[in-house]
This record gives sequence, structure tokens and C-alpha cells, in this order.
Amino acid sequence: MAEILNIGNKPIFDDCIVKIETYTYNPYANTTFGYSDEIRIPIQHQDLYTLPCESFLYVEGKLTIKKPAANKHVVLENNCVAFMFDEIRYELNGVDIDRSRNAGITSTLKNYVSLTASRNGMLKNAGWDIVNFSNGEEGHFNFCVPLSMLLGFCEDYRRVVINARHELILIRSRNDNNYLRGDAEIQPEIELLKVRWRMPHVALNEINKLAMLRTLESGRFLSMSFRSWDLQEFPLLQSTTKHSWTVKATTQLEKPRYIIFALQTGRKNNITRSITKFDDCKLTNVKLYLNSEFYPYDDLNLDFSKKRYAILYDMYARFYKSYYGGNHDEVLLLIDKFGFCGPFVVIDCLRQSESMKTATVEVRLEFDCMEDIPANTTAYCLIIHDRMV
Repeated sequence: MAEILNIGNKPIFDDCIVKIETYTYNPYANTTFGYSDEIRIPIQHQDLYTLPCESFLYVEGKLTIKKPAANKHVVLENNCVAFMFDEIRYELNGVDIDRSRNAGITSTLKNYVSLTASRNGMLKNAGWDIVNFSNGEEGHFNFCVPLSMLLGFCEDYRRVVINARHELILIRSRNDNNYLRGDAEIQPEIELLKVRWRMPHVALNEINKLAMLRTLESGRFLSMSFRSWDLQEFPLLQSTTKHSWTVKATTQLEKPRYIIFALQTGRKNNITRSITKFDDCKLTNVKLYLNSEFYPYDDLNLDFSKKRYAILYDMYARFYKSYYGGNHDEVLLLIDKFGFCGPFVVIDCLRQSESMKTATVEVRLEFDCMEDIPANTTAYCLIIHDRMV
């Protein structure tokens, strides 16, 4: 309340940044955008102040229907741009900074737990929606996808990068099945026409530019810390009710802080079913083990046939406040939509005991189902962990 009495305060003008302009960078001249192709987009100039957290991917393409038929149609799937690429990597000065494997599933799970309703509406421009095209007609599309939606580095590291050579590497998917949904008989096909990287350049005033140069000339080691997203996949689960999955072994520095677990049945490479929705598979309980520590403490006792998943939704709803801080909770999915798009299990393992300070941390998941897992079911485990470079 004392702040309202400070009538003598002078206004402060922030003029340390002269301007911010966004520049377009293209792939190498001989790059093709076919299935499984590697697309490299370089930023070669090394005397720049760039802001990767505000950069975005511009994608332009065309949907063609080869065999139009009555009452047959196809639409672009939700989060379609991310599914167009199997892998996305970010390199600085030739060093691998961050990467996203299976970018479609990774960003879909991350968006479900971290987007808000207002942000969700804005991301329709990034393909985070279903876009319909008229039956039998060619449809053109273009999207601007923030890299903060695809890579943990661009979401968390909110500072400029000085005098570095950047390169964004995109690996195209092997077919169109995961980002189209509809009737396969009409033979829809996606052709990418343009893939560009839009990067903001920051111009400083002379005082701040000199301060930056002095920092570089001092030879001081500059570190970058952020939270990386690592998706692990179990392609075909055995048809049993109890499962134990040793996900991976990781170092102490990159041990998990959050785990998002989900199941999918018969959706991968299936144009007739949405790949951005997940299946309950009559799941009853999930336990995460980090060496001998386990999360959550109590059993979940889920029963989706009786809509008994309130505890699961509560774990989901608490993620936003824990991950981003602040004093308020926000969710993208209300409980009915959570059951429709999900469900998925969000496990907060941010706080860990002293016994976890070992050289290697084994990540293991144990989960139970009421009935045998259906055939062609895939398990996904998105590990959000600390990373420092």
C-alpha cells in the first residue's frame, strides 16, 4: 500500500533496446521437402543479437485430393505442422542444444498440459486446430508455429543469443497419415511449398552494446539452462493387465522433473482416427519409480467405466502452477474434455529426496489395467528434465 504514496517518483524510460526486427531465413538452395528429407535452415551471420524464444517456423503448403468422391472428405489434423516432422533439432555453433523426437506427440502432450484457453485460441494460426477443406478441391494453407511450442529451449531461455551461428534441422515425416484425418479412398496428399525460419534481431543502444561486448571479451563462461522435453515410446505393449516399463537411465543433472504418461490404441499412421487423442485402455493405476523413490504415494484407483478419474484430473490441473509458478491455476481442458482428449497421467516429481543424488537415475513406470491391453497399443512417456549447456 505504501506504493500509492510515492507521488514524487519520476517516470522510467526503457531505451536499452533500439529496435527489434524479424528476419526470414530459408533452407539451403538444393533442399527438398519430400518424405524423410532433412531440411537445414542456417543463420550464418555471427555478429547478431538474436532472440530464439520469439522465433517461429513459417510453413506453407497445399492439400491435394487425387480421387474426389461424393461424401468423402479429409481435414488437417490438430497440431498438423508438428506431425509433419519426425524430429526437430536446434544447434548453436555446431553443438546440439535441444531436440524433439516425434515432435507431433511431444508437442501435443505438452500443449494439453501447459496451454491456457486464451493462448489456445491464438495458436489456431499455428495449426493447433482442425482446418477443413472443401471436398474435391485443392486447399492451400500456411501457419506460423512458435518454436516455443516445439522446443523446451525456446520456451524457457528468454534471453538474446550473441554472436553465434544457428541452425535448425527438421526431419520430414515418412508419410501424411498422422496429420490428415478422413477417408483414405480419396488419396489425399500434402505438398510442402515453403519452410522458413523467422528470427527476431535485437538492436541495442551504444551503452548496452558496449556492456555486451565487454562481457564477451572477459572470457567468462556463459551457460544456458532450460527444461528439455524427451519423449520415450513403447511401440507395442503386451496384452496383459500389469506392465513394468524401464523407460531409460539418466544422469543426476538431467533427472526427470515431470512425467506425462499416455496410451494410444490403433491411431498411429491411421488416417481414419485422430492421433491427437489418447485412450484410457481401462487404466487403474500408474506408478513412477526413480531408483527406489516412487510417485505418487497413493494408488490412483481409476475406473473410467464409472468416470472415476477426478484424482487424475486434479494432478493435471496442478501442473500449470507448479511448472510456470505464480499464484493461479489455469487449464486448457475442462474435466469432460479431459476424458475426451485424454486421459493422460501427469506426475510431478520436482521435489526429490537426498537419496536421489546418485550418478545414475533409473526411470521406470509400472501401470495396471482392468483388462488386457488391446492389440496395437503404444505407451508414451514424456520426460521433462533440466538441461544446462
